[in-house]
Amino acid sequence: GTRFCRLLDRTRKQSSTKDWNLTWFTPNPDLTQCFQHTVLVWFPCVYLWLCAPFYFLYLRFHHHGRISISSLCCAKTALGLCLASFGLLEMIYLLVKRSRDIEHQMVFLLSPIIRSLTMVVIMLCLIGVYTSSACRSAALDVSLLQGFSEDSLRSVAFFACFSLQLAQLILSCFADQRPGALKPVCVKNPCPVEDASFLSKILFWWFSGLVVKGYRSPLTAEDLWSLREKDTSKKIISDLEREWSMQCAKLQQKERCENVKALGCRITEQTQLLQKLRQEQSSGFLLLRTLARTFGTYFLSGTLCLIIHDAFMFSIPQVLSLLLGFVRDEDAPLWKGYLFAFTMFLLSCLQSLFNHQYMYACFTVGMRVKTAVMGLVYRKSLVISSAARRTCTVGEIVNLVSADTQKLMDFVVYFNAVWLAPIEIGLCLFFLWQHLGPSALAGIATVIFIFPLNGLIAKMRSKLQEVQMKYMDGRIKLMNEILSGIKILKFYAWEKAFKERVLGYRENELKALKKSQILYSVSIASFNSSTFLIAFAMFGVYVLIDEKNILDAQKVFVSMALINILKTPLSQLPFAMSTTMQAVVSLKRLGKFLCQDELKPDSVVRAPYSADGDSVVIENGTFSWSRDGPPCLRRISVKVPHGSLVAVVGHVGSGKSSLLSAMLGEMEKKSGNITVKGSVAYVPQQAWIQNATMRENVVFGQEKKESWYQSVLEACALLPDLEILPARDATEIGEKGLNLSGGQKQRVSLARAVYRKADTYLLDDPLSAVDAHVGQHIFDRVIGPKGILKNKTRVLVTHGLSFLPQADLILVMADGEITESGSYTELLNRRSTFSDFVKTFAGNEHKESSTHRGARKSVSRLSVTDFSIDLSQEQLISADMGNASIQTMKPLSDSEQEQDLEEVGKLTEADKAHTGRVKLVMYVEYFRTIGLALIIPIVFLYAFQQAASLGYNYWLRLWADDPVINGTQAHVDVKLAVFGALGFAQGIAIFGTTVAISLGGIIASRHLHLDLLNNVLHSPMSFFESTPSGNLLNRFSKEIDAIDCMIPDGFKMMLGYVFKLLEVCIIVLMATPFAGLVILPLMLFYTFIQSFYVATSCQLRRLESVSRSPIYTHFNETVQGASVIRAFGEQPRFILQANSRVDHNQTSYFPRFVATRWLAVNLEFLGNLLVLAAAILSVMGRATLSPGIVGLAMSHSLQVTGILSWIVRAWTDVENNIVSVERVKEYADTPKEAPWTLENRSLPSAWPQTGTIEFQEYGLQYRKGLDWALKEITLSVREREKVGIVGRTGAGKSSLALGIFRILEAAKGQIYIDRVDIAEIGLQDLRSRITIIPQDPVLFSGSLRMNLDPFDGYSDEEVWRALELAHLKNFVSGLPDKLNHECSEGGENLSLGQRQLVCLARALLRKTKILVLDEATAAVDLETDNLIQSTIRTQFEDCTVLTIAHRLNTIMDYTRVIVMDRGNVTEMDSPANLIAGRGQFYWMCREAGLV
Repeated sequence: GTRFCRLLDRTRKQSSTKDWNLTWFTPNPDLTQCFQHTVLVWFPCVYLWLCAPFYFLYLRFHHHGRISISSLCCAKTALGLCLASFGLLEMIYLLVKRSRDIEHQMVFLLSPIIRSLTMVVIMLCLIGVYTSSACRSAALDVSLLQGFSEDSLRSVAFFACFSLQLAQLILSCFADQRPGALKPVCVKNPCPVEDASFLSKILFWWFSGLVVKGYRSPLTAEDLWSLREKDTSKKIISDLEREWSMQCAKLQQKERCENVKALGCRITEQTQLLQKLRQEQSSGFLLLRTLARTFGTYFLSGTLCLIIHDAFMFSIPQVLSLLLGFVRDEDAPLWKGYLFAFTMFLLSCLQSLFNHQYMYACFTVGMRVKTAVMGLVYRKSLVISSAARRTCTVGEIVNLVSADTQKLMDFVVYFNAVWLAPIEIGLCLFFLWQHLGPSALAGIATVIFIFPLNGLIAKMRSKLQEVQMKYMDGRIKLMNEILSGIKILKFYAWEKAFKERVLGYRENELKALKKSQILYSVSIASFNSSTFLIAFAMFGVYVLIDEKNILDAQKVFVSMALINILKTPLSQLPFAMSTTMQAVVSLKRLGKFLCQDELKPDSVVRAPYSADGDSVVIENGTFSWSRDGPPCLRRISVKVPHGSLVAVVGHVGSGKSSLLSAMLGEMEKKSGNITVKGSVAYVPQQAWIQNATMRENVVFGQEKKESWYQSVLEACALLPDLEILPARDATEIGEKGLNLSGGQKQRVSLARAVYRKADTYLLDDPLSAVDAHVGQHIFDRVIGPKGILKNKTRVLVTHGLSFLPQADLILVMADGEITESGSYTELLNRRSTFSDFVKTFAGNEHKESSTHRGARKSVSRLSVTDFSIDLSQEQLISADMGNASIQTMKPLSDSEQEQDLEEVGKLTEADKAHTGRVKLVMYVEYFRTIGLALIIPIVFLYAFQQAASLGYNYWLRLWADDPVINGTQAHVDVKLAVFGALGFAQGIAIFGTTVAISLGGIIASRHLHLDLLNNVLHSPMSFFESTPSGNLLNRFSKEIDAIDCMIPDGFKMMLGYVFKLLEVCIIVLMATPFAGLVILPLMLFYTFIQSFYVATSCQLRRLESVSRSPIYTHFNETVQGASVIRAFGEQPRFILQANSRVDHNQTSYFPRFVATRWLAVNLEFLGNLLVLAAAILSVMGRATLSPGIVGLAMSHSLQVTGILSWIVRAWTDVENNIVSVERVKEYADTPKEAPWTLENRSLPSAWPQTGTIEFQEYGLQYRKGLDWALKEITLSVREREKVGIVGRTGAGKSSLALGIFRILEAAKGQIYIDRVDIAEIGLQDLRSRITIIPQDPVLFSGSLRMNLDPFDGYSDEEVWRALELAHLKNFVSGLPDKLNHECSEGGENLSLGQRQLVCLARALLRKTKILVLDEATAAVDLETDNLIQSTIRTQFEDCTVLTIAHRLNTIMDYTRVIVMDRGNVTEMDSPANLIAGRGQFYWMCREAGLV
């Protein structure tokens, strides 16, 4: 040891210059023997020795202590043994042969000993190791540089040892496979990153397989890898939930302590408010802390990569400075130039590798945060209390999951920029100060000027954006109404008026967009010119303050490289700040929601089922909907005996539904006890239906038992409906039961409960929405004493008096209290409230003949419709004649049924993900709409802009190479002026190009929107039935928005960078023409990689967006049906469903962001090759090249990596968003209606004058291949005749009206009105000359006057006259705005009766010769009905009236009645004659109690 120290001392004392002369100041550099035997051997070995203990600990705790014995593992072990034995041999050789030398230089012996021991450690690691040993060994095997000895044996030994080490290094780049025990079980398509080697992980090579697959054929969901276990919802949320509940418990404890303190003193309102605010704030920080604790360590590892990346980034300008120094110094040895060139290449490569490791870590954390937050919100929405649920709408909750999680993901990516960007800016300015002294402050001043300018522009743009969003919201709202009321628009021929309204909104929206885009162009121009502006300020101040200050190549181009670095943090900082602010708001919102009150599980005691005693017991219960609210139920004491039927009755708002909610534990229990025995099934008042098949809705997660299932369907009267449904019980039910009538939804909801075989049934008025006879059937077969639930406990809220005598116990409720209870006879004998209640309702029932109890529910339908009355005729889509297409589908034969059930059952066409690359046609289409007149100037402007940029850069090069005479440069001011002029010219050109592209984008989007609107409005009704309105609204909102902003922005970015790349290539070629040999293959390789990437990326993006919407649909459904899910105890199943939907979405999101990293790493490597080529060629041509041109070429080639990845990003954005053009153009090829007007066919202005209608062998089909809806009908209606059309559902009554208005075109035959064949005139001409009063009174948002006369074709006097005749004058004149009274969406601020009268006023205003009256099936109060009937009789006396009757009493005085059945006219005569003939009509009248 002492000898070794003496040796080191001696070495140190030797002149250090001698070492440097050997290593640095020499044309043939070498390392000293001492350096070779110490540093080169010890460093790698010490690294391994230090890491080994930690590594063994890691293996110990992560159960990764084994690898499978493979040939790779054996080879590594064998090589390790060989290398260890080599070290031993060397040591023995030294001890034997060189013992004398060793006495003086102990270090020669130490080196083989250390190496051998290190190899032994590696062996240990390999034997008990997991894959990452690969990377450890790779790093240490570099200890191989030994000097040659004169001895030839020594040379052979050296080469053998070197070869072994090289082989070990190569083998170490491959990872060992995990043993079978550690591989995930039952994972279909595991993610290859788990088994990837170290090199593969840092270069993302493990991703290449998917890219190749995506290039060969479009990816499908099956091609994607399963999520790694650590990324799955199950793993993430279980970890996070634990952490979150711990944090919440701490917070609650803290609050309790504060409350105890506060009890002593009175709390003012302000203090309470402050406390509430503080609570919201703290809940947000609580969530942040929880997320940080769960995902913090992984995020910090990414941050470490970012810091290392920054270190490399700032080293590059320093090496550039050395390289330029080398070019200037003609005596410098050539090897230094190559060293600097390779160092720059190496630093650039390492910089990009660390940067992408950081980005990968960020996106992975972002993805996990998204999963975690979605899971927490979903679980919370299942347990949130009713009071808290009322404070947040479904939309808000879905927003938390979509918008707020996105904000958090952005926050993860940009958070580090908040603290790191200022440090980077500081470092840049420090290095600039080193080169240019105080002049660097001029650069800071420029930055300070640019930022407030951009801030101001951002503020102005956000205001304009608000304006634009306001108009866009208005347009979308209007479109939504148009799509909802499209049938009315077609009946009234109002499409043009509404189209003008939509286009009015659109013009205002585009006006705001245009202003915003011009401001944005100023912002872009100032930002893109920032490099020039900072350089101009700094160089200008530098040369003007002292003429001795000269700009040489080193100062100029190192400064330019630093300014280019400076741009990144400058652009990121404001964005990072705003992202952080938005994330703070989102955290608060999420925290507030997650800390809302929950339902108390102990409010209802769930006892095990037993057949004796009472099933439900409430003892002196007081309940309210919120913790602090007034009680809704007071002094409730009920005992429900096992197996009994309890009816709950009372007026509206008396607390009947609340009583059931209390039994379910949905209310806040103030006092008392509730006990419920056994399982519970619940039927809510408003049926909650899932967007799934009918079978799934009924079975609801239980095992399907066929016989029980069939008996449930039969009892709930659903079998006849199955006959009508296209795919029987495999028919998909739309969102919220879209394609079922109210009655059907209620029966499906009931069947779900019955199928459950629960012990206690809570039924909240399930018979209100079904027709009377159906209600009776269900009561008898399901609920009543002989029904299939006869042995179960049933609590039934009802308004049906006919059911009460069969109840075991009746509870009468009033004002939240049970006022009476007892059996039916007991209560009647008491002569109390109940008996009065019975009388009023019985009176109503009698008065409305067999009308179903309509006093309370406007949904309930008048059931006289169903005359003969066969259950199968309850309409499939209530009152929606357009959808009769589904009603009349013929049943399929068995063989067909098997194959087509799924297809037929599909009601709506889901939005499909397009596959493959976007067709070139779409680009051509897009550019054609912009027009050549704008495209050519755009290209010229880009070329000019880049020429100016090239000019000022080349001018800088000439300036830098200008000779220095007497310590100064000549004509500095002229040079500065030219430099400035070129730079400003570039700025103006940038502004011009961005404005031109924005305007082009606006022109294109205006055209495309107009085409889309025209295509949609010209589509027939069948199109709207099969296309979900969501798909259409998506086209009008999201897709049009993408065409407005995203596509032009993508083109701006892409063209900008493409021309910039062109400039770089020109500069590099100017400096070193031979670089062309490198640039050309690089370009080809670049295009090759890029085409691979774009194909995969586009498809991944499509898959991701297609898999995103089911998450929100499921959320939406769950929030709305939370009480049902809780009642059935199905929360775990729904949580699993939510997990699987989120995971399914993440399987396409994960490869999507890895694809970007894969591309960037590969492209930046290509870019770095260009840096290397430029540097090496500069070194080789140093004799002929000036430092200025080398500096110019190098500083530009350093930008290539960034430019390449930006081009691909921009190109991908364009490709992804051009899909919007594809989707908007989709509807250009769908079938269209006949033309609205025919040029060559002019009608007399007074047509129709008489109002005669003639059908000649008229036949109608809803779709080809379906049964005929009308079969060869021949009849004529005379002038001023009043004709009633009756028949049961599906008989073809409505089809007749659809035929007259040509909503459906004739399949055969003709209809003549006033002897004109209606098929030969324009649709709008026909529809505007005849009038209909439709079944459903549809109003649009807008003024009342607009609803009556959208074309402003009538004077105010005429409108008032129509209102007076429609009995609305008093009501309207009492409104503050009179005719300008704003109707809300769907006219919801008017009552149903008033809406019916508005529809009547429309008809009175048009006053055409033909009126078709489709009677309302909804229970309009009798008073309104009588008003409508009497007005029609008097006002339309001289018109032809066709009435599609649902109540026979309204048509008894008509001149003729047509009775229809299955598309045929079976009877036609005056009502009196038909009754006398005792045919079908007679039996209908008899059923309705009219005969």
